[in-house]
Amino acid sequence: MSPDYRWLNEPDRWQAENGVLSVITDEGTDFWRTTWYGFERFSGHFYGCDVEGDFTFQVKISAEFSKLYDQAGIMLVQDERHWLKAGIEYNDGAPAIGSVLTLGHSDWATGPFPGRADTFWMRLTRKGESLRLQYSADGKSWPLLRLAHFPDAGPCRGGVMCCTPERAGLAVRFEDFVLGEPLDKALHDLT
Repeated sequence: MSPDYRWLNEPDRWQAENGVLSVITDEGTDFWRTTWYGFERFSGHFYGCDVEGDFTFQVKISAEFSKLYDQAGIMLVQDERHWLKAGIEYNDGAPAIGSVLTLGHSDWATGPFPGRADTFWMRLTRKGESLRLQYSADGKSWPLLRLAHFPDAGPCRGGVMCCTPERAGLAVRFEDFVLGEPLDKALHDLT
């Protein structure tokens, strides 16, 4: 990790040591904007740094998801109305892989995670006004999760997020932070 990382909605309990960020989530934390539920929340924990231009950000995440809407993953934030989060979120009685893109209003795309969800990897590549989201259950194979348009209208921060809208106390571990030049692999290259 770099000293440039800083908190948006700093949790009460966290520690950064030897390249590992450990977080215990606060109660009632979330990122969501309007769609379906009608409410707006920007209270989730986000630990990020300034990013500009094209880049790839990758991280390994570990947590024991067990309660409705427990979530952890990666995030890109421009402001309260423009952001993307992706990772594991517990819903319908199981951990699922998914993403929420917010461009004024939030959407939510989710599906079954093909492996043990207690440890997984997330990768985000920004190329122009496009975002490529990938995930991995083993750190080797990287299927495409989402390809999205994200307008380049100003500075952003990229990093990791975790939330527990229905409780407090999810323990999350983030490690192997990598932020660098964009991976320019073919869209269906799974490496």
